[in-house]
Amino acid sequence: MRIVWLLIGFLSMGIGAVGVVLPVLPTTPFLLLASFCLAKGSARFHRWFTGTNLYKKHLESFVENRTMTLKTKFSLLIPASCMLILAFLAMQNVYGRVFIIFLILFKYVYFFTRIRTVPAGQNRIPEVEG
Repeated sequence: MRIVWLLIGFLSMGIGAVGVVLPVLPTTPFLLLASFCLAKGSARFHRWFTGTNLYKKHLESFVENRTMTLKTKFSLLIPASCMLILAFLAMQNVYGRVFIIFLILFKYVYFFTRIRTVPAGQNRIPEVEG
């Protein structure tokens, strides 16, 4: 089973790396999946993955502090919204369309109320003195 986790992890990492270059392919979900799968498959590969620039640039702040840059948020939300809009247009069922609209709204509300937005290049939440 470890080999399956490692294969899925490396495949996800590859897709996530391609997503850095292609704007229509989201990077962060694939890198999160890669991190999870590599951790399940091998502690050594997980340590290696968390040390890569790919992880540090796109995931580290989210994993540690639940923060993302505005660019990262939109790189996740826009492609997913486009896919949901295509599903909305293809669907004839009124209840299905209402559900898709709800899902799109929920994603944006969640991303902008539950995940803190930080300026580009800032990986950590500033410490509050007190």
